[in-house]
Amino acid sequence: MKVEDIISDYDLKPHPEGGFFKEIYRSAGVISEGVISGAAIAKNSGSDKFPNWRNFSTSIYYLLSKGAVSKFHMIQSDEIFHFYSGGPLVIVQINSHGVLEKHRLGADINSGQLFQYIVKAGNWFGAYPELEYSLVGCTVSPGFDFRDFKIADRSELLKLHPKHEDIIKKLT
Repeated sequence: MKVEDIISDYDLKPHPEGGFFKEIYRSAGVISEGVISGAAIAKNSGSDKFPNWRNFSTSIYYLLSKGAVSKFHMIQSDEIFHFYSGGPLVIVQINSHGVLEKHRLGADINSGQLFQYIVKAGNWFGAYPELEYSLVGCTVSPGFDFRDFKIADRSELLKLHPKHEDIIKKLT
C-alpha cells in the first residue's frame, strides 16, 4: 500500500506532533472532574485530578511516513500503541527519572518487535518509522484531550536530559 492511499482511504489529517491521524473511537461514558486520582497521575503530572471531565477512552489511527517523526510530547494518560501495518515504529521514551527507552513496534516478533507498547502518563515520548511507513493505533485512557497535550521545547528538554542530546534533536 502507498502512504497516500492510506491517508486518503482512512481520511487521515495532519497531527500537531507530526504524521497523520484520525480519531476512530471516543467512549460515550465520561469521568467527571475530581473523580480521577492516584499516585501515577499525581507523581507524573503534578496534579491529583484532571482539570475537567474526560471520556473513559479514546482511540486513533496514526501514520508516520519515512522521514517524518512524532515529536517529543507528553500527555496525562497512559497511551497504548498497537501495530497494524508497514515497517517497524521506534517509540522513544524518557521517563521521570531521565531513563531513555526505545521499543520497536512491528510484526517480526522473532526480532523482538512488539505488537503493543504502553507509554506511561507524564513521560516524554516520540517515534519514527524505520522503513517506508508505520500505521499504528493509539488507545488513551482516560481519554485523550488536547488540553493534556504538551509538545517538548528542545532547549528545555536538553537542559533536563543533556545526555540524550542526539535523540532530543531528532525528535524536537
